[in-house]
Amino acid sequence: MALVGYARVSSVGQSLDIQLEKLKGCNKVFKEKRSGVDTGRPALKRCLEFLRDGDTLLVSKIDRLARSTSDLYRIVTELAEKGVSFKVLDDPSIDTRSRTGKLIMGILALIAEFENDIRRERQMDGIAKAKDRGVKFGRKRELTDDRVEEIRALRQSGETVPTIIKRTGFSKASVYRALNA
Repeated sequence: MALVGYARVSSVGQSLDIQLEKLKGCNKVFKEKRSGVDTGRPALKRCLEFLRDGDTLLVSKIDRLARSTSDLYRIVTELAEKGVSFKVLDDPSIDTRSRTGKLIMGILALIAEFENDIRRERQMDGIAKAKDRGVKFGRKRELTDDRVEEIRALRQSGETVPTIIKRTGFSKASVYRALNA
């Protein structure tokens, strides 16, 4: 049963010293200088892989571990599945070794789900309004009617498909699509 710490600061100019001081009693501490929104946090990944059944993961503040509430809950769920508890040193109410701590984590998960639903609803409303205004979504069509006619004209004048590909810059599939349209 090990106490494992994780410390993170957002940028190179910040110091890990305060967090490391708080995590002094840990058997092992993983640390990194990366933004919380960065999904590629290698020290966190190594930390999560290192943890074993019966271990406790400690962080000084909850925002040091996760970039969002849903990210936090995903990580804590992963820890629980491995039999690892989670504790926040600056907020003792967040301790998954207790019923109250688990309750708080559950509340955080519900809030995250609620936030995601509201965000998704706003996004869909915005998309619908944009469509009503005539905004086109997706990638612009490169194979326009004019370009299709150009490809057909080149082919009718005796050009080979490889020559048409070189002259127009379109892929083989696009050229054949234009010829068969």
